[in-house]
Amino acid sequence: MSRQGFLWGGAFLALLLLSVVVCLSLGSAGLPIADVWGILLRAIPGVSGWMSSGAWPESSEQIVLQIRMPRVVLAIVVGACLSLAGAGFQGVLRNPLADPYTLGVASGAAVGAAFLMLTGLQFAGLGRWTIPVVAFGTGLLSLYLVLRLARNQGKIRIETLLLSGVVLQAFLGSMVSFMVSASHKTVNDIVFWMMGSLALRGWSYSGVLLPYLLVGCVVLMCYARPLNLFALGERQAAHLGVRVERTKVVVLVVSTLMAAGAVAVAGTIGFVGLVVPHLVRLLAGPDYRLLLPLSALLGGAYMLWSDTIARTLLSPTEIPLGVITAFIGAPFFAYLLRRRKSAVRGG
Repeated sequence: MSRQGFLWGGAFLALLLLSVVVCLSLGSAGLPIADVWGILLRAIPGVSGWMSSGAWPESSEQIVLQIRMPRVVLAIVVGACLSLAGAGFQGVLRNPLADPYTLGVASGAAVGAAFLMLTGLQFAGLGRWTIPVVAFGTGLLSLYLVLRLARNQGKIRIETLLLSGVVLQAFLGSMVSFMVSASHKTVNDIVFWMMGSLALRGWSYSGVLLPYLLVGCVVLMCYARPLNLFALGERQAAHLGVRVERTKVVVLVVSTLMAAGAVAVAGTIGFVGLVVPHLVRLLAGPDYRLLLPLSALLGGAYMLWSDTIARTLLSPTEIPLGVITAFIGAPFFAYLLRRRKSAVRGG
């Protein structure tokens, strides 16, 4: 990695660590940042023996490690998954306005979750894991249908893929709307899940989602060079040795797996995969060898601050997380669209 990569990586990692400490101190029970630092350091194996017992009360340690820390870790993992998925989609589709929901993954996951809530089966079979498992499965099923619709003579054209995603997303969205209108007692549950939340999520949720993040990050990093060459066009990339069809399928599937996992755990949270990769491009450039890891770090910090705002802005009432990301992402989307129109007009 270049010197510039180390500098940006260190800066983004420092931002993420600082965000963790500050966000852990914020909440209905405010804690001094110094106490949070001490609690975190004492929790590290091998370090506690070198530190004297802190002056903070035991309740502060319980708040940090048992209540807030699982949610902070989950926010980082979800944000990293969505940001990496967005970077992968934008690289393969060569569309700066693409995000993890382009192929109807979120709508597919929402159909499964809404159906369980409508029929009262949200805790059947797997308990609290019923909704995440079914939502993940229906999200993957939507990806399979999109790829089948887009494939023609063994190849996947970008235009057909985007059109298939839009069509399926509209159809699945209408199914979710129908189930919302047909529900009476569970309408609030369905709507709240669709707006996203990290409330009442323990360590087990992060443990389930973390393998998707690690595997997805490794696979996408292996395809960083082909993604850079994709910017030249599919034909030029093929002349330079890129296996175009294989690259498209692998990157789309891996990106969708990460997005579907995040949606299944946290609900539909939009604009993260759109905003974060663009911020990284503006700051550090378009090289995917640097863009992918930086997107994961910045995505974690972005989601962490969004969740902190959601739980503290109107405390004790919690704002749905998707509302916060939409407030930030929608104006940014409009800015990107205007910038793209200006570039086309000037090009």
